[in-house]
Amino acid sequence: MSVPNRILVLFAHPALERSRVNRHLIQALKGIDSITIHDLYEQYPNLHIHVKHEQRLLLDHDIIVFQHPFYWYSSPAILKEWQDLVLEHGFAYGHGGTALQGKKFLSVITTGGSQEAYCRQGHNFFTIRELLAPFEQTARLCGMEYLPPFVVQGTHQLHGSEQISKHVNDYHKAIMALRDDTMHWDQLRQQKFLNHNLDQTIRTPETSQHAQ
Repeated sequence: MSVPNRILVLFAHPALERSRVNRHLIQALKGIDSITIHDLYEQYPNLHIHVKHEQRLLLDHDIIVFQHPFYWYSSPAILKEWQDLVLEHGFAYGHGGTALQGKKFLSVITTGGSQEAYCRQGHNFFTIRELLAPFEQTARLCGMEYLPPFVVQGTHQLHGSEQISKHVNDYHKAIMALRDDTMHWDQLRQQKFLNHNLDQTIRTPETSQHAQ
């Protein structure tokens, strides 16, 4: 049995008590082996980020997840502060900055607007993948592989526990597949979003046996 990938979830939500979706998503990952949930607003209420501690966390994990609501086409403030301070020259990029090379990076975001709002004809004009380009380029600059993002859209229109539960179950399934390395990586890299065609990109025990 292979060693599971260690996953670090950098979670940023400044008003978790008012969250409609993120609090359910993060709850689904609590207590799972090899998954570290790191709530930045809880850890750093005064925004005084401990850079060396954060860098050690990055070194100790194989897959780095940014989970947050999509505020003003970006992240909540603490996650931007985290990037500015923790991803130092000589550590994450630049001369000698090879600490993160070979790791994988995943964006997990929620948007109030629907999928139709994020296109040339929509209210937000740009697509989600276009708006996530700064995160993708950050990952590339650090030598990390940027995975197709996990995106929950139209959260304002989600009504009832069943609709939210579908996204929660998909998130749990996706993270477990990343942890256990049961993804069809070639298929995954062709997807626009991680949670599209999820069942086709995860190997079942039968397909894993045939692949051996």
